[in-house]
Amino acid sequence: MKSQKEIIMRKMRKRILSVLLTAVAATTLLAGCGGKDEGKKAAGEDITVVSREDGSGTRGAFIELFGIEEKDSDGNKIDNTTTEAMITNSTSVMMTTIAENEAAIGYISLGSLNDTVKALKIDGAEPSTENVKNKTYKIVRPFNIVTNEKKLSNQAKDFMKFIMSKEGQEVVADNGYITVDDKASAYKAAGAKGKIVVAGSSSVTPVMEKLKEAYTALNKDVKIEVQQSDSTTGVTSTVDGVCDIGMASRELADSEVKKGVKPTVIAQDGIAVIVNKKNEVSELKSDQIKGIFTGEVISWGDVK
Repeated sequence: MKSQKEIIMRKMRKRILSVLLTAVAATTLLAGCGGKDEGKKAAGEDITVVSREDGSGTRGAFIELFGIEEKDSDGNKIDNTTTEAMITNSTSVMMTTIAENEAAIGYISLGSLNDTVKALKIDGAEPSTENVKNKTYKIVRPFNIVTNEKKLSNQAKDFMKFIMSKEGQEVVADNGYITVDDKASAYKAAGAKGKIVVAGSSSVTPVMEKLKEAYTALNKDVKIEVQQSDSTTGVTSTVDGVCDIGMASRELADSEVKKGVKPTVIAQDGIAVIVNKKNEVSELKSDQIKGIFTGEVISWGDVK
C-alpha cells in the first residue's frame, strides 16, 4: 500500500509533466514540427491522462459511457475528469499526443483510429466495427447532423437526402463507421445549386469530408464548406444560423432541442481508448478506465 505522501508526490510530478506536455503539444500544433522524442515518457509508474476540451462531443459521450459524469444531489451533471488531465482540442492532436508519450492514455472516434496508436480491449471486447454491430463492444455513441428546419436551404435539404441515401450510407460504411439504414433508397440528383456550410465536431468531420466529396461529384453547382470545431459549437452555430448543418458526435441535450434544432443520426461510432504502441497494457475494464480518468488510479503498475 502506497503512503499518502507518495501519492501526493506522484500527483505533483504528474501535474508538472502535464503542464510541460501541454506546452509541447501546443508548439507542435502551431509550428508543425518537433523532434519525435518530445513529450515522450517511458510507460512505467505514472499515467498521463489525456482528455478533450469542454464542448467536445467525444468527451461528453466518453464521460457518460464510463460513468465519469455523475449527477449531484440537485440533479446537475458533474464531470469528474481529473484536473490533472492534459487537454487536447481535436482528434488529430489527441492521437499525436498519445503517439509521442509512452505513459499516456486517451480516447478517439473508432473511425479515426490508425496505426500510430494502440486501441485497448474494453471488458474483453476488441474495438471494431463488427463488435459495435454485434453489441459486444458497448462504448458507442451516435453521429448526428443538426438542422433548423425553418432556415434550411434547398441545397442543404438535398445534401441531407444524399447522406441518408444508399450512396451516402455506403460512404459511412466505407470509412469505418456503422450505418443506420442498410435499406436506404438510391439517391437521385435534383440539380441543386448554391453553398452549404457544415460546422462542428472534429470526430464527425472526417466522414463529412468524404460525404461532401461524393455529393459534389454528383452536384457540380453546389459548394460545401466544412468547418471543424466541436459538437457544442456545431449546435450553437446551427441555432444562430451561422451554418446550415451542424455536426455533433453525441446526443443533443433537451435544452438544445428546445432552441429549435433537430438532430438526425447519420451513423453510429465506437469510442476507442488508446495508448502508446509501446505500452504493454492491451486490455482494461470499464471501472479501471473510470478510475484512471477520475484520478483515483495514477500508476500503470496498478492496472497491469
